[in-house]
Amino acid sequence: MTDSAREGQVRHEQHDHILKIVIDNPTKKNAFSPEMMAQLSDALTLLDRDDSLWAGVLCAAGENFTAGLDMPKFFGPTAKRRPVPDGNIDPFGLSNRCRKPIVTAVQGIVFTIGIEMMLAGDIVVAADDCRFCQMEAKRGIAPLAGAHFRYISRAGWGDAMYHLLLCDEFSAAEAHRIGLVQEVVPAGQQVDRAMTLAQIIARNAPLGIQVTKEAGRKFIEAGEQAAIAIIPQIRERVLNTADAAEGIKSFVERRAAVFQGR
Repeated sequence: MTDSAREGQVRHEQHDHILKIVIDNPTKKNAFSPEMMAQLSDALTLLDRDDSLWAGVLCAAGENFTAGLDMPKFFGPTAKRRPVPDGNIDPFGLSNRCRKPIVTAVQGIVFTIGIEMMLAGDIVVAADDCRFCQMEAKRGIAPLAGAHFRYISRAGWGDAMYHLLLCDEFSAAEAHRIGLVQEVVPAGQQVDRAMTLAQIIARNAPLGIQVTKEAGRKFIEAGEQAAIAIIPQIRERVLNTADAAEGIKSFVERRAAVFQGR
């Protein structure tokens, strides 16, 4: 068995226009090694850049989504850190962020970077057995991959500070209540439901979906005036596409649209 097999991997598979990305290290509660983080970045970069891929699903093998980083492999005396390659998509969306929609399915333990990873995507489906915890401050550090602002943008100040400052463990029902997840399903059904949502998304015009996500991000990053200012650019990008013509034609002809992503 190779070292990479013993350490686990992040693998991916294509289902029509959907890229399914699987965290696969269940014997270690899907804890991430540097190699796995690089593999995740590579998969997200493929999703972002391959025009045949219109949506992604991020999920995990086994009973847990992830317990976080395999700390000795990142910070121990023999650590071999492998940063995300220059130009690649950042799994936490702090630098380059994937343009395509991502549905994340989580189950069991979803600790630290697991929460930050799911919040870097767009829609989260949680199994009802989830255990969430942003515990970095219990270890003398702090969240470094986006929790400090994404909790606030998703949940509001009070609920965000409640969980960030208490470093408590909370349930899927609580995560749903405060907006960190969008659906809660019985354990074992979360991946199928995420794939179903991705398939529904992929039936829409892919360029329209991508610019909708881009415009929403513009508001989050720069505010209302920046979101308004980008409208002419978005209009130019979508109205002159073959998909836009097909959308109008299919409406007139009373049939389902067949989009091509161009």
